[in-house]
Amino acid sequence: MNCPIIAAPEHFLPTSQSVPTAVRPALTNLTLSLGPIIGLGIGRFAYALVLPDMRDSLHWSYSAAGFMNTVNAAGYLLGALIAAQLAQRVGGLAAVRGGTLAALASLAVCAMTSDFAALSLARLMTGIGAGVALVAGGALAARVALAQPARASFVLSLFYAGPPLGIVVSGLIAPFVLQAFGPGSWWIVWAVLAALGAVLIVPLLVMPIPASAAVPETRADRVSLRPMAIYLVSYFLYGAGYIAYLTFMIAYVRDLGGGAVAQSAFWCLIGLAGFSTPWVWRRVLALDRGGRPTAFILTVNAIGAALPSLGHSPAMLALSAAVFGIAFSTVTTATTAFVRFNLPQSAWPRAIAALTISFGIGQTMGPFGVGAITDAMGSLTYALNVSAALLLLGAAMAAMQSKLKRTDRAS
Repeated sequence: MNCPIIAAPEHFLPTSQSVPTAVRPALTNLTLSLGPIIGLGIGRFAYALVLPDMRDSLHWSYSAAGFMNTVNAAGYLLGALIAAQLAQRVGGLAAVRGGTLAALASLAVCAMTSDFAALSLARLMTGIGAGVALVAGGALAARVALAQPARASFVLSLFYAGPPLGIVVSGLIAPFVLQAFGPGSWWIVWAVLAALGAVLIVPLLVMPIPASAAVPETRADRVSLRPMAIYLVSYFLYGAGYIAYLTFMIAYVRDLGGGAVAQSAFWCLIGLAGFSTPWVWRRVLALDRGGRPTAFILTVNAIGAALPSLGHSPAMLALSAAVFGIAFSTVTTATTAFVRFNLPQSAWPRAIAALTISFGIGQTMGPFGVGAITDAMGSLTYALNVSAALLLLGAAMAAMQSKLKRTDRAS
């Protein structure tokens, strides 16, 4: 299970002393998943649920509303890039805890102010905390999974189930809080989600993994990234396209007359569909065929984003949520597989860092850019069309990426 994130390269993995011996691996990774649940599933993605009420109450344009997710994505990129060094300094678990606490504190700030600058800073901090918690937590979870080799994939997937689970949780809460308290109650939603996060974080704070375990340095070979330039562009387009859909889709459902039940059902369906990805895409991800597996998944993702343009019936919207959800959380897994198939292990860190930057830039530009297009054209339909077009273009670029030649792999 994965969402658009960084996979943990080998140089992030803690020493064996940091792997719990008295705690079952599955339970450990479920506990570690509380970081992504709070930082991503709630902290980042729940914003889409409160965006319509915040925009109406605070008199924002769509570009201003999109900017809140742009700054959040920039924070995530920063957090992801500093996670490895932070884990080396303070220990992997301490980094996860610190990042999750930062994200949780920022949720509370969102409930306390309506100032645009203060909210922007809070969204930035949510992103930084989420990036640190996810990358450092993924490193720990990968090492924990090795304790049960026969079930390693399943045990690791429990950690990456965090973001979809957070989407489901926020979808079951936010629309009904808004319905109960009426227009202008967006801050109450943030307060409720912050209170929920304060409860969820407790097991993470008390779990028995040594927080002082050091992360060893390993050699990271320099490798030419030119042969995978097309793939980097594809991942950039994915970052811009997927976040645009997730930022504005609830506003689109509401504009069509969908109430709390419809919004909750749509959002939860995206999260629930994400749980099926290990089974749906297992064989596709095992294919060593350059960028074609990624292209196929991105095509499905684009279809999901485009379906609302073909009809506004509840069935069509539900199909869009399911198709989009089943694909969007798998793309990063596909990029990790591409790196593993095409590059030597010592070159993974640099390649994954490059992919992270490419994705992060796209994810940062997407919400604001699509919001500006919506302001100019006057309809959220354009936002969805742009999202689908970016994803489809990303699929086309990925399909053009061939397997790296032996000389490229060794360069």
